[in-house]
Amino acid sequence: MKYGAHCYLFTDRWSDERLDLLDAAKELGLDCFEIAVGDDVQFTARTSRHRAVALGLELVISPGGQWPLECDLSAEDPARTAQGLAWHRKHLDLAGELGATAYTGALYGHPGVLHYRPLTTEEIKRLADALHQLAEQGERNGVKVVLEPMSHFRTHVANTPEQAMDLISAADHSNLYVLLDTYHMITEVRDYAQAIRTCRGRLWGLHTCENDRGVPGGGLVPWKAVFSALQEIDFRGSLILETYNSALGDFAYRRGMLHNICPDGFAFVRQGLAFLKSSATE
Repeated sequence: MKYGAHCYLFTDRWSDERLDLLDAAKELGLDCFEIAVGDDVQFTARTSRHRAVALGLELVISPGGQWPLECDLSAEDPARTAQGLAWHRKHLDLAGELGATAYTGALYGHPGVLHYRPLTTEEIKRLADALHQLAEQGERNGVKVVLEPMSHFRTHVANTPEQAMDLISAADHSNLYVLLDTYHMITEVRDYAQAIRTCRGRLWGLHTCENDRGVPGGGLVPWKAVFSALQEIDFRGSLILETYNSALGDFAYRRGMLHNICPDGFAFVRQGLAFLKSSATE
């Protein structure tokens, strides 16, 4: 297994001035680092890539910055679907330039956009076609396209591992994978082990934190079941520590985290990494 951390543990926006965080990630004993991208995130991809390569650190990107509501693959308006496809294509090209190994997130829709009804057959067909195109482009760029199911408070498209796998099946492309999030799973999944088994062969990684987005361990997430299932499916992917740094002004509040759960990203990573590695060896 590989271990990583999300940039939001340390900064509210990636930039050329925060390359020191890649050095810090390596010093913390991490194998990979996730960078949030968006229309308001400006940096020199080549510079970040060179630093990561020099450190032997794998990079991953995900939409986390400004993401226009019009850019939504799940939109009923075909024009908005096309805008969403173009927006994700742009970031897949960025991933290729950055040397990132994966582009991951709720790529099938737009977090925060909810329609309280089942997906129609036409919507599934449109989504499958768009995801297939993204998977093809990702394959050309050497980037895995990874879908993250989120809770029903964030999306109506894919809340469970089964729904994410159904989208992958409909899209019918080998370059589509799943990222499970132990926080989002709390409201959607009763059996974490079965959820992981459901994604056998397509599980790229896990975002790891507790039910309150706090450091792993001591909360409601059934970690013994998680690691038992990961061992069962011979998981070789990434476990990425993720939360929002609550010491960065109102950053965590703007992200919907209203309590001081991560005042120190470095302490979060040290404690979380120790817990994950210990759990993996038990």
